[in-house]
Amino acid sequence: MNFLEIINKCLVELNYKQVNNFAELTKNEHKKIMNILNVLNSEVCQYAKWNFLLRKATLTLPAGMNEIDNTINGRISQLLIDSHEFHCYENASDIINRKVKGKNLYSGYDGKIIFAKTFDEDKNVEVIYYTYNSALNAAGEEMSSLTEETDSSAIPMPFVEPILVFGTCMRLKGNPQHIRFNYWVSMYKDALANMVSRCSIDSGFESVVRLRRS
Repeated sequence: MNFLEIINKCLVELNYKQVNNFAELTKNEHKKIMNILNVLNSEVCQYAKWNFLLRKATLTLPAGMNEIDNTINGRISQLLIDSHEFHCYENASDIINRKVKGKNLYSGYDGKIIFAKTFDEDKNVEVIYYTYNSALNAAGEEMSSLTEETDSSAIPMPFVEPILVFGTCMRLKGNPQHIRFNYWVSMYKDALANMVSRCSIDSGFESVVRLRRS
């Protein structure tokens, strides 16, 4: 389901007239729907450790160096060197000041990944992470947001439609007294809970509905 199809689903749910292309999306309500869809899509994708957003990258740590540019566009889940796991250390200054020298620790500082140890030869750094990208273009390339008619959400079917459509409607109206508000909340909540049960790698994760006004 592409961006335009999702927008039209929202318009139908809100009893508005559907459009044939982006050129017809000129009204203020159209712009609000598009904005809410993007915000909601990004929030849901960053909401949990979804396995459909799990990625792997390999970086190179030069010999004798203890830092590399952090080119990972996402949240690091696991970092390994020579199959040994390095653990995230919150206090980057301890690593910088060599207070934890030699330990299998890493941290982030000024756009870099810094390590508590160095090596005598170049090392491959294997990084498993959850990407920040929440959309795909028609060619399947990852992007940070939905911008074109043919773009699609990273949220898999069949969850993408109820989560984005009902979630957008309830945020656009933002009024519990609206005749369909409770229905939208219920459908959004059920869809998110179902996606958690099927797509989250953490069996203990529970969904929580967050309502925000547009």
